[in-house]
Amino acid sequence: MACGTTKKQSVEDQSVVTIQFNADSAYQFCAAQCAFGPRTMNSEAHEQCGAWIQQKFQQYGYQVELQKADLKGYDGTILKSTNIIAKAPSLKERAGGAILICAHWDSRPWADNDPDSTNWRKPVMAANDGASGVAVMLELARLFQQHDSLNVAVDFVCFDAEDWGIPQWDETGDGTDSWALGSQYWAKKYQEQTLSANPSTRHYTYGILLDMVGGQGARFYQEGFSMQKASTIVEKVWRAANAAGYGSFFPAKEGSGVTDDHVPVNEVANIPCIDIINFYPDCPQSSFGPTWHTASDDMRHIDKNTLQAVGQTLVQLVYNE
Repeated sequence: MACGTTKKQSVEDQSVVTIQFNADSAYQFCAAQCAFGPRTMNSEAHEQCGAWIQQKFQQYGYQVELQKADLKGYDGTILKSTNIIAKAPSLKERAGGAILICAHWDSRPWADNDPDSTNWRKPVMAANDGASGVAVMLELARLFQQHDSLNVAVDFVCFDAEDWGIPQWDETGDGTDSWALGSQYWAKKYQEQTLSANPSTRHYTYGILLDMVGGQGARFYQEGFSMQKASTIVEKVWRAANAAGYGSFFPAKEGSGVTDDHVPVNEVANIPCIDIINFYPDCPQSSFGPTWHTASDDMRHIDKNTLQAVGQTLVQLVYNE
């Protein structure tokens, strides 16, 4: 059901969307995931949180598919993986096609970048590196149900098994392919469906990956691989950030290239997909910020202002499609 006027005056060729993303709600979605504990692969907390995420998307009118697979970690561990695919209803009624928004929902099993080496084999709570992206997506789903005036369908995918990449204390290899296992699997299956002309396959005009979108002091530079593969989408999103009033969070500067879930989405699924990911160029501990893969990645370091900046930018983007 449409709920009133959504737009007003034009800024930089975009109408400014008056629908407001609710950062308080997104913050609570982030906290709710953390309340289960670290959502490490094959853990009870992982299973419980996955069921909760599924229920929330269904509550907001989305059709949920669970894409289960046994994936092999870098160390041979069999990972009971579940990609949570939430499809928007009534695609045929949307004139503008479909957009994919995604994030990973699993937690890093090892705090291997922690300054305290006694934490290196402890699991990460992953408030920012995992829960924040899912929280923004859940709040968007809730908002879309309330303000059902989109011209596009927006689907969500929560990728699993992203953060089982080889830890820094393991010297068996570089482990590049050990990251983003769930998105690798999803992209392969999507490619197979596309090649087989499966009529149920969604055709996405573009995708946006959210990774670490709630940290204190976060800024979102234009990630290098995104610029190579989908620069027009980067430009579109950064224009939306400026129009929404959050240009300071999205500097027009290129950051580093990142091995992340958007890589198989681009290279295997052939969907132009960008990565909105924090970049701290002056942080000595990591360019991903001081809490990345540490015991400090908890709710104490989640900032509602960051969640608001990312969420409102996406609201600005999709309601202008």
